[in-house]
Amino acid sequence: MLAQRATRGQFHAAADRSGTLALRVWLFIVSGLVLAMIVVGGATRLTDSGLSITEWLPLLGAIPPLTDTDWQIAFEKYQQIPEYHLVNKGMPLTEFQYIYWWEWTHRFLGRFIGLAFALPLAIFWLAGKIPRGYLPKLIGILALGGLQGFFGWYMVQSGLSERVDVSHYRLALHLTTAFAILAAILWIAFDLAQESQSERIRLHTLNSAQMRAAWLIFSLLFLQVVMGGFVAGLKAGLVHNTWPLMNGELIPSDISDLAPWYMNLVENPATVQFAHRIIAYVLIGLALWHALSLTSSADDERVVTSSLVLALTLLTQASLGIWTLLEAANGTEIPIGLGLIHQGGAAIVLGIAVWHVHRMSRAA
Repeated sequence: MLAQRATRGQFHAAADRSGTLALRVWLFIVSGLVLAMIVVGGATRLTDSGLSITEWLPLLGAIPPLTDTDWQIAFEKYQQIPEYHLVNKGMPLTEFQYIYWWEWTHRFLGRFIGLAFALPLAIFWLAGKIPRGYLPKLIGILALGGLQGFFGWYMVQSGLSERVDVSHYRLALHLTTAFAILAAILWIAFDLAQESQSERIRLHTLNSAQMRAAWLIFSLLFLQVVMGGFVAGLKAGLVHNTWPLMNGELIPSDISDLAPWYMNLVENPATVQFAHRIIAYVLIGLALWHALSLTSSADDERVVTSSLVLALTLLTQASLGIWTLLEAANGTEIPIGLGLIHQGGAAIVLGIAVWHVHRMSRAA
């Protein structure tokens, strides 16, 4: 009898692990799609494609123009906004089609991610495969994804009437929400991975300073994403294209040109780029200290490894940022390839930070 009960228990445990594995695979696939979405969003921005579709049609918008007449109608709608008249006057239809396809791909990928999340979620729920307590979290992510779609249109709408580009505030909101969705998906995936393991990470020597440092790095990364959105929206990467000094100055003289003073933090391209650099330096210094601290005191190699990987990826990301800045020294445009690697790299850094902070916070 005891042997039969033990066998049944092992069977159910194996079934639970199998269900959890399927959930994790699904969540990691969706996180990969979100990463792709972030990169395609960067391409849409760098090619100035974001205003090419002037309507928000959540369902019918999935169908692109299929005939010459359809293309002409879409082009005529674009010709009614300020960006066409002030920036792209005389643009041929072929160039319009190029920017249209970038924006359409961005929106289509957003719709695809919504389905790739919602349909499996419903299947797992109906099959009873979602562990207790996780369904509200997953539904919350789904709701945030729907809100993200609205934020995308809210951003585009800001450039359709009085501006030739989108509001950098709304761009930063849209970008930061994408990173928040990515972080939430990964956190739950790592949670499920730990639940399927019998052994927890043990850090008997972990102190509060080390834990605070991990969370501070994570928080500063989100602040850096916001500043990255401001840099992109204000085209701040096209000013002061030198490093380590900013056009020969440690602190550029034009970072206080606006009044009142606090508007420089969110409206002055020089100040925004300066803040983006300073936050990067702080992040690197903090991550290196954190990794060295854990290396010398932590008694679990797994958390030491994740801290070292985080520090290394932050250094790599900063190097990519510097390279991108220097390559834009002509002051006219950001190299698309480097810009996309830098934006995608930011998402990868955030994913590694989630992995590390999750390990720290779940330590026994």
